[in-house]
Amino acid sequence: MDVLSDMLVMLLVLTNLRLLSSSRIGACIHTVAIQGVLLGAIALAVSPATLSIKLVALTLATVAVKAVLLPWLLRRAVRGAGVSREVEPIVGFTASTIVGALLLGLCFLISRPLQASAPAGIGKTLIPGAMFTTLSGLFLIVSRRKALTQVLGYLTMENGVYVFGASLAVREPLLVELGILLDVFVGVFVMGIVIYQINREFDHIDTDRLSVLKD
Repeated sequence: MDVLSDMLVMLLVLTNLRLLSSSRIGACIHTVAIQGVLLGAIALAVSPATLSIKLVALTLATVAVKAVLLPWLLRRAVRGAGVSREVEPIVGFTASTIVGALLLGLCFLISRPLQASAPAGIGKTLIPGAMFTTLSGLFLIVSRRKALTQVLGYLTMENGVYVFGASLAVREPLLVELGILLDVFVGVFVMGIVIYQINREFDHIDTDRLSVLKD
């Protein structure tokens, strides 16, 4: 199962690189939805010995929210805002991909002590992959101008927390993650309302331009 979890984590890493390199918001939403499916598969792959109906049900609920519900809400926000691309980000897409590659190498380097103390059955790429997903989401938040892309960064960062919890939590990690998931759902719901209000009032959702508002 270590090999399977490592393969799933590498797919997760590729989705992060796609998020960093893509300017199409629709493609980014689709990528985050793929991440939701991968998270469910990873959660099942790292705990085959404790596989139960409860675990499968919780995993399916997580996938339903992360891969279906939240992307659907974001697509509605995209249609309401009338935005399809991230134009002129703070950090360019090529530079973002290069930064992502550097962050990935850094995550593998600094995760070695954690990997040594990780529970049995945890693949070699799970912890660095979780850290890279978290840092990729954080980088998207600070390097993009559109509020929608920043929301996607927030979701990506939480996905990294989910994988990290699945790799290191000892007891009932999914219960903790469900609490985080509820916070994320409420956060995205509120962000969707804010995006709609910003677009209605100012005809754009470029957060960088909001810093120059005057009375």
